[in-house]
Amino acid sequence: MPTNFTVVPVEDNRTESLQEEADVQSHSQEFYPGDTIPKEDSPFIDRDNDQESYYDGKNMALFEEEMDSNPMVSSLLNKLANYTNLTQGVVEHEEAENEEGAKRKTVKSPQMGTFFGVYLPCLQNILGVILFLRLTWIVGTAGILEAFAIVFMCCSCTMLTAISMSAVATNGVVPAGGSYYMISRSLGPEFGGAVGLCFYLGTTFAGSMYILGTIEIFLTYIVPSVAIFTAEKKEDEAAAMLNNMRVYGTGCLLLMALLVFVGVKYVNKMALVFLSCVVLSIIAIYAGVIKTAFESPHFPICLLGNRILENLDFDKCLKKEVVNNVTVPTKLSTLFCDSPFQEENCDEYFKLNNVTEIKGIPGLLSGVISENLWSSYGPSGMLVEKAGHEYIPAQNTSRDSSLPYVFNDITTVFTLLVGIYFPSVTGIMAGSNRSGDLRDAQRSIPTGTILAIVTTSFIYMSCVLLFGACIEGVVLRDKFGHSVHKNLVIGTLSWPSPWVIVIGSFFSCCGAGLQSLTGAPRLLQAIARDGIVPFLQVFGHGKANGEPTWALLLTAAICEIGILIASLDAVAPILSMFFLMCYLFVNLACAVQTLLRTPNWRPRFKFYHWTLSFLGMSLCLSLMFISSWYYALVAMLIAGCIYKYIEYRGAEKEWGDGIRGLSLNAARYALIRLEEAPPHTKNWRPQLLVLLNLDGELAVKHPRLLSFTTQLKAGRGLTIVSSVLEGTYLSKGAEAKRAEQSIKSAMSAEKTKGFCHAVVSSNLRDGFSHLIQTAGLGGMKHNTVLMAWPGNWKQAEDSQSWRNFIETIRETTAAHQALLVAKNVDSFPTNLERLEGTIDVWWIVHDGGLLMLLPFLFHQHKVWRRCKMRIFTVAQMDDNSIQMKKDLQMFLYHLRLDAEVEVVEMHERDISAFTYEKTLVMEQRSQMLKQMRLSRTEREREIQSITDESRSSIKRKNRPATQSQAPSDATQPDKVAGPCPRAESAACGGRLQSHSSPLRPQPPHAPASSCIQAEMAGDCGAESVLICSRRPLPSAHAAAAPATRTRSRLAACVEFAVHVQHASLTSVFCC
Repeated sequence: MPTNFTVVPVEDNRTESLQEEADVQSHSQEFYPGDTIPKEDSPFIDRDNDQESYYDGKNMALFEEEMDSNPMVSSLLNKLANYTNLTQGVVEHEEAENEEGAKRKTVKSPQMGTFFGVYLPCLQNILGVILFLRLTWIVGTAGILEAFAIVFMCCSCTMLTAISMSAVATNGVVPAGGSYYMISRSLGPEFGGAVGLCFYLGTTFAGSMYILGTIEIFLTYIVPSVAIFTAEKKEDEAAAMLNNMRVYGTGCLLLMALLVFVGVKYVNKMALVFLSCVVLSIIAIYAGVIKTAFESPHFPICLLGNRILENLDFDKCLKKEVVNNVTVPTKLSTLFCDSPFQEENCDEYFKLNNVTEIKGIPGLLSGVISENLWSSYGPSGMLVEKAGHEYIPAQNTSRDSSLPYVFNDITTVFTLLVGIYFPSVTGIMAGSNRSGDLRDAQRSIPTGTILAIVTTSFIYMSCVLLFGACIEGVVLRDKFGHSVHKNLVIGTLSWPSPWVIVIGSFFSCCGAGLQSLTGAPRLLQAIARDGIVPFLQVFGHGKANGEPTWALLLTAAICEIGILIASLDAVAPILSMFFLMCYLFVNLACAVQTLLRTPNWRPRFKFYHWTLSFLGMSLCLSLMFISSWYYALVAMLIAGCIYKYIEYRGAEKEWGDGIRGLSLNAARYALIRLEEAPPHTKNWRPQLLVLLNLDGELAVKHPRLLSFTTQLKAGRGLTIVSSVLEGTYLSKGAEAKRAEQSIKSAMSAEKTKGFCHAVVSSNLRDGFSHLIQTAGLGGMKHNTVLMAWPGNWKQAEDSQSWRNFIETIRETTAAHQALLVAKNVDSFPTNLERLEGTIDVWWIVHDGGLLMLLPFLFHQHKVWRRCKMRIFTVAQMDDNSIQMKKDLQMFLYHLRLDAEVEVVEMHERDISAFTYEKTLVMEQRSQMLKQMRLSRTEREREIQSITDESRSSIKRKNRPATQSQAPSDATQPDKVAGPCPRAESAACGGRLQSHSSPLRPQPPHAPASSCIQAEMAGDCGAESVLICSRRPLPSAHAAAAPATRTRSRLAACVEFAVHVQHASLTSVFCC
């Protein structure tokens, strides 16, 4: 249970100087002396009116005796009513906003309700350019059924997202911040920053789309004559139109950005005008549909065979007409014939087929709905044709591209239409973005947003059915209305005039573009002020009134990229990806919070469920890959890069996010699973407990030990870096915290991933003992202890140095853990070095395979990657060395280890009796136990008796030899009584050195990088230890060593052997 509680106050932005705040704080600290902890700010909004109150800052005491006097009940209830549970991240954001202005203005209490604060803004943002410019084309291309499926999927996605958003938004008091605030405070700064930037890019590209829609309406339907670029050939018209879009779009962007820079208040005042245009346009569409049930509008279209013609350069849908009783060719004939008076010079298809004039809008009751049910996809350049109409095909189609036919400008498929349509249902965050202006945000956001989505979904779905029931399919597929005198197709259906839709859609697109240029910079400013993306912090500054000037410049620059693309159909799928990414994580935030059941998850909106959130998340992900799989991958890659960047730079923000709770739940579940059964031998990996020594300044004495640890971490195991401070925790608690910070800094410098822990104990021996016993949790406990050799034990005044070392070894073996002792650790390679040469392993058969694993793990690290591995084993003179080498090579082959093998022949007297005997009888013991057919308990008892008998015989056999080998000038440690630990240990003496030595041991005159096999006597019997040293053997030690020719071939580390004679070291790793 936590002992420190923090209640975060919310500033009310009232006029109050910094000096007065300092005076109030000093006054509070003067009159309320507690337990040396400064008093926290009041958690209430209305603080200024109560500063003179004696009870300020005291009514949050946990216990009655902590209060100097009891406050009045009325005062307490009044303050609790104004309490808010805003997180620390909100306070940081609001404080950053307050610092921008030199003077704080009194903030009026919000008065906006659900209708004007949420419903109408969402309505304005959802209904936009796609409805007016592309929905008729989508219906004609996909057919009524598939178009209805597209609309239903997209509207379902936004509805499920709105339900999740309502739950997140009503879980406490939500300030202004929109989806970025909700995601970042629910999923953490990494997800919040990644999705926030994706949402920012989506909003910015939405501005590009609206500006392109504005220019398309302006150049195509209002004043086409002002186009700067024109095409002499029909096939060049599309390229000329794109150039016009770029030029006029850039000019429009500059005007809008200038208007936003001058003052957002003008944009807000014009918002009502733009919304009125949208509403009037929708009403005009429904009025026109109703009118077609009684009288269809006069918009005839001309068909040549089954092909629809552009009604631009001719006035009559006839091949010939009678003028003054004379039959003359019409303007239409001149378009298809080189010489209108000679039919043989006319286009073949024109000669074979008749010209027919039909109604472009037959009406609601005409039955055309049956013809528009099915899709009509096609490649770019395909002619728009009326299905089921009679025609005679022509053989020669070479002239079709230059004739006045209507063509598909892009290749149409179902997935493309999904990507183009989805931006028409975005804008559901408009209400949450205005949460700071709402009278009751927790009630208004869910109600207003869901009602707006229901309303717009009804409009879109009904429009799909009505468009398919009223308008001819060929007209619907005519994207730019060339067949109806270049009118907006949806405008031909409206009443009383097509200009209602044209003007309404124009101002609607202008307003939506201004709203995007207004909202996107503020979103970027909020992200920059949170400080989670360091290189964006410059965009958190603005004008004196807080307007995001720098963010506006970046937004305009990114918006210009979308304008240079120039195609509305190409920009729409891009912003679909970013919005879908945002909606996906809103659903994920709600699902995570619901499943974790965190105590602070208590949303007022009750009509949600985690299954709905997962369904919405799945639908968002599906729509991303349906609309454009490569755009989806790019969007996810961008979000992933931002996530890793924020994680790499260290987002030190604690916002109470759900990802931390998710990690805790996952860790708890994994620990419980690990505890259920012991690990299998195949899954064994070194879980390191690193015992560090600190100097007087709490700095790590041997940082290379951490480098050694990093190089061993190819096993991906646990790493716990620990140290012990002598004293009591009451007096050394703060020092232990500083020691942990010092260890963390050293780990960061050496790139060691793991946990650090500093404990305070009365003495070092008990401290290390406690760490060996208790470090780790559940199944995540260490199995290997790594420590440095006490290099100055001879010169140390404290005689306990070597005693602590030996006791640590004995306790490690008693805990059945492996032991790694690094000698001369300061000369070990750093992580920046790249070694070449060989890693030599002197292998003892009964070491359990640890010596095989260590060099393999080293070889995985880049420091040792270029080194080769060599394994040396020992044989008697009468053994079959060739067969032993083959057996060891086969053993390594089965272990999947790539290493060279060399067998060194030695005399029997030079081989440790313990090692030799244990190796010889190992197979005999196994065979004998199989023949005895004992139970498990009896088998273990029999093994123990055999082992005890073997150890006793070895001890009797080697006691005289050990006494003769002990150096006379070495200081003998006291005997340490106790049971003989049987755990295997490994010690690494000397630097892990790469060299180019021959396969055979070095001759006697080569003292460096060589090993000796020394026999040690003690309570545990004589065991074999392989020791390596970088220094030549001193003369005194050389005299103490056996005078055999084989032993003189290898330099001795008698210093090490003498002082660990009581530890049962059975394996030593040598390089």
